[in-house]
Amino acid sequence: MLTIWHNPRCSKSRETLALLRARGLEPQVVDYQNDPPSAAEIDVVLQKLGIAPRALMRKGEDAYADVPSDATRTQLIAAMVATPKLIERPVVIHGDKAVIGRPPEAVLAIL
Repeated sequence: MLTIWHNPRCSKSRETLALLRARGLEPQVVDYQNDPPSAAEIDVVLQKLGIAPRALMRKGEDAYADVPSDATRTQLIAAMVATPKLIERPVVIHGDKAVIGRPPEAVLAIL
């Protein structure tokens, strides 16, 4: 299954979705700000990405300033659940792999 955590207002997210569709792929589109992933889902995606929680967070968001510098993995994931706009976008998940679509062409590596 191919899934994209998508923000329709984000140009990179729209470009990534268009790239997938141009290749004949129709992913499950999850507007993660309106339908946020659970802590368990974020944890699984982090494992598939092979990154720590902070690497999935948008550091330029105002809400990031509220995240303590000594926050634990669990606390960082909880912050993303509570404030989904902290999640970097887009994230494309394919089987046991995932990638952040920045640049959009990065998703080609897992297809």
